[in-house]
Amino acid sequence: MPTTADPLAALGALPGVADSVESVRGAVDRVYGHRVMRRRSSEVTAEAVLRGARASAALGGADWPLEEVRRRSDFGADAEARTVGAALRATAEAGHLLDVWRQSPLRVLARLHLVAAGGDLAGTGREPSASAGDRVGRPRLAGEPVTEPLADGLPLPDAAEVSARLDGLAQVVVADTSAPALVTAAVVHGELMALRPFGTHNGVVARAAGRIVLIAGGLDPKSVCPAEVGHAEQGADAYLEALRGYLSGTPEGMAAWIAHCGRAVELGARESTAVCEALQRGAA
Repeated sequence: MPTTADPLAALGALPGVADSVESVRGAVDRVYGHRVMRRRSSEVTAEAVLRGARASAALGGADWPLEEVRRRSDFGADAEARTVGAALRATAEAGHLLDVWRQSPLRVLARLHLVAAGGDLAGTGREPSASAGDRVGRPRLAGEPVTEPLADGLPLPDAAEVSARLDGLAQVVVADTSAPALVTAAVVHGELMALRPFGTHNGVVARAAGRIVLIAGGLDPKSVCPAEVGHAEQGADAYLEALRGYLSGTPEGMAAWIAHCGRAVELGARESTAVCEALQRGAA
């Protein structure tokens, strides 16, 4: 990230970013202008949370049909079920952490990982070990492993770099900025995927944190535009390619990542527009 007084504003000025921001704003406004949102916005929000969680889990390797996620209540039976459960818990929790996020982003990240990883041993018939329990809800220490299949081929910073960059990210998040919420959300998401600060569920946490920024930043205050759906729709290969652009740190790479995140929000908005139409027809 740039090291200017307002580094996020500098990213917002990159070529093409303003166009992405404008396009996203238009897509979000169309959802919020739908007549169903006047009286049934809570239903649209609930559906967006469910669909966003399903998509986040799909990017984490558990690509379940929506109706399977909707009907299931046991998410501890196997690794895929635990991934889906982690995404459901973290995505739902995101909406309750806005006030804390504005003051202490690192506390929120710890909480998201705690709720995501909380069910990892459920249904396995094993008690969590002291070491496993100690790794939940805190950044990894030197020598601790990281499990994040989607990002296996990406360079992994060591624990000291993770700690320093998390502190830097927190300072950027709580500082005043003129940057649009899309830019901030893309940076938070990208930085957490780059760092993979926890032993597990880093993708789930990163996408949930991005959701928080979109809500807190006023772009999507009712959380009805699930960017996770858009990331999954664009595919894991495109997600990784755009993320590599973020990791490059070049203006072109950063702009490409922000544009990719913007397209994800647009696709999420399109998904919720379809939900609104179904509710209007009485089909949902």
